[in-house]
Amino acid sequence: MTSTPTRAAEVPPSVPERSPVSAPGRPGRRAAAALSFRNIGAVYVWLVIVVLFTVWAPDTFPTVITVKQVLNGNAVAGLVALSVVPPLAARVFDLSIAFTMSLTSVLTAHFMVSSGLGPGTAIALAMTAALLVGVVNGIVVVVLRVDSFIATLATGALIQSLITMVTDDSSITGVRLLAEPFASIAQLDAGGITLPVLYLLLAALAIWFLLEHTATGRRLYATGFNADAARLQGVRTDRLRFLTLVASALLSGFAGVVFTASVGSGSPTAGTPYLLSAYAAAFVGATQLRAGRFNAFGTVLAVLLLGTGITGLGLATSAQWAASLFTGSVLIVALVLTGGRIALPAVLRRRAGTRPETTTRKEVR
Repeated sequence: MTSTPTRAAEVPPSVPERSPVSAPGRPGRRAAAALSFRNIGAVYVWLVIVVLFTVWAPDTFPTVITVKQVLNGNAVAGLVALSVVPPLAARVFDLSIAFTMSLTSVLTAHFMVSSGLGPGTAIALAMTAALLVGVVNGIVVVVLRVDSFIATLATGALIQSLITMVTDDSSITGVRLLAEPFASIAQLDAGGITLPVLYLLLAALAIWFLLEHTATGRRLYATGFNADAARLQGVRTDRLRFLTLVASALLSGFAGVVFTASVGSGSPTAGTPYLLSAYAAAFVGATQLRAGRFNAFGTVLAVLLLGTGITGLGLATSAQWAASLFTGSVLIVALVLTGGRIALPAVLRRRAGTRPETTTRKEVR
């Protein structure tokens, strides 16, 4: 009886284990990337600005009062800047935000002073007007397919005519705008920090959560990066663009109400100074934290950077042109950075894609 030879059990080749020494390097690299100038360059620029004005105006700038002034004085600007983040994420421009802010400012004051309505009713009517502005913008841009840049600029001109009709280009003032409970909307403070700072934080948190932690936010970014591709994937791009314009009008309209409660009057030009700074902050914010993407906290960081620079210039020099020069310069730099980060890789990819084809043609010749 012959025994059948048994085949030796095959031993699988040993897989070399990953060295645990390389693991600790990953958190270090992540921390280095998170703290890099490419990711939070605005923070380093902000620190340079603080040091510069501390040396330039040592008696007035490096104080607690200045810190509170930067926070309180830029809360409304932050709300207006955040109002353009959702539309820009979907690649839509809303240039009517300044006019919408002015509209709600004068309507709130008009309803309270001239019509004798209560603060709650006046604010509700003003916000309804802001909602209608957003709906009209959405219809013109999404339904009628007019370019958002031109459409919202035209809508702003119509709003301005309504503002002039209501105010005759004069500010609306009254004792009721300075009294409680309306004035407490913007003037109530805790430790010198007023309520609009809290509004800014809550709005930033809401937009951050929407863009970073919801499917709607991912669809917004997809719409902004490539609307046609997103549409082919089943994303309702038109509805998203429509809703971003409505949200933008509502948030900028709320900023107008807060502005009126802060200064105690309804100004027909309340939103005009905030248009440039809002887009400057949004584009600077797109270079921070989420490079190449419009995001909430990057925008807030940019608002504080701009606010610190403008406040420092106000304390160090009395030149009226300094603030506009600073804001315009920052906007140009931000556009260069965002344009380079978004467009340059695409150009390189296109060039890389054409090189093999060009080489093949040369070989065939």
